[in-house]
Amino acid sequence: MRVIDVNRIVGPMPTGHVPSTDAPGLLAEFDRLAIDAACVVHSHDLYYDPMTAAELPDDPRLVRVPVVVPGPLGTTAPADAKLVRMCPAEHRFLLTGPHGLALARDLADRGIAVLLTPENPGEIHRLATEVPGLRIVLINTGYRALRELADLMDVHAEIRVDTATLVGHLSVEWVANRYGAQRVLFGTGAPATDDAGPRFQLDHLELSAADVELIAGGNVMELLR
Repeated sequence: MRVIDVNRIVGPMPTGHVPSTDAPGLLAEFDRLAIDAACVVHSHDLYYDPMTAAELPDDPRLVRVPVVVPGPLGTTAPADAKLVRMCPAEHRFLLTGPHGLALARDLADRGIAVLLTPENPGEIHRLATEVPGLRIVLINTGYRALRELADLMDVHAEIRVDTATLVGHLSVEWVANRYGAQRVLFGTGAPATDDAGPRFQLDHLELSAADVELIAGGNVMELLR
């Protein structure tokens, strides 16, 4: 089973020292937890300035996830990007404003998926309604968010979810059984959130082996083509 973390941060964290400050530390964490690869966003881009993107180590186990910001003061997705992250709260833009929707339509037209934290489920609903072709992966949803998640996933087929904080009893199984395992992706959110918990959960899911393989890495590979 190939395990790929769709939601990982590399670089210094504002909350303190972490092993994944640099690539060797991050890869050591992968070895410790039996994670084969990860889609990584650099903490500089996430918490500081995506306009001056930090260098990412050249390693085949790391797939860079650029942070994109809409509008004339923002950034565009690189030509080779398959997955990006949008952070409206951190970088102070309107997700469904004119610039936000224009960027979302460009991403959808180019077949680029987007990672989003659902701080405002209503805005996610509007975004998915206005740009139905945009593939959205909701990350760090929180274990109390199943009702809001169901509201969104019931009506938007292109919305997926990661497992980073989907840690309620049988929550992953419930989502996979209701919407299909192809809409659930293994993610940790580490080091902002715990990585060992979601990795342990992955090995103990009460799902078929085929569904677990999709969640572990198959769905991420499909997003990355």
